[in-house]
Amino acid sequence: MSTDDAAEEVLDVVDRADRVLGQAPRGEVYARGLIHRCAFVLARDTGGRVFVHRRTASKLVFPSHYDMFVGGVLGAGEGYAEAALREAGEELGVTGLAPPQPLFKFLYEGPGGAWWSYVHEVRCEADAVRPQVSEVDWHAFLTEEELAREVERGEWTWVPDGLEAYRRLLEFRRGTV
Repeated sequence: MSTDDAAEEVLDVVDRADRVLGQAPRGEVYARGLIHRCAFVLARDTGGRVFVHRRTASKLVFPSHYDMFVGGVLGAGEGYAEAALREAGEELGVTGLAPPQPLFKFLYEGPGGAWWSYVHEVRCEADAVRPQVSEVDWHAFLTEEELAREVERGEWTWVPDGLEAYRRLLEFRRGTV
């Protein structure tokens, strides 16, 4: 999807309780700072390593940033689980994925705006991954330790919503959410 096409995609606009208020084109949602919905998917290979990638420079939000999640906005009327499966399949270039496991949902508020973010997890064969070239410039599968090291080093510019989701995922796993 081109940047122009992405800006015209119609999204549900929601309130702070995740109730649909109406719809608007993505470009307008971003320009006006309207709350919308996103699906985040942590993709692991069969060895448990995490798919990490750098977004393309043409992305509408956070171009050329690194992320440990695939995913994206929900189209108008689309459910979180449906979007998670669609986005994971598209961005990873994998067909026949099992439905991602839903983990938790939170309201992200920070750089870029505000959106409800539902975090999921999925497993796939690393050698089957063929990332979507319009979405992903570079990718690798990192162990949990390697990922934590890269986040801590701070040399890569990470998407802020992905970093927040990652922090919350670690808390979720520790049972402190």
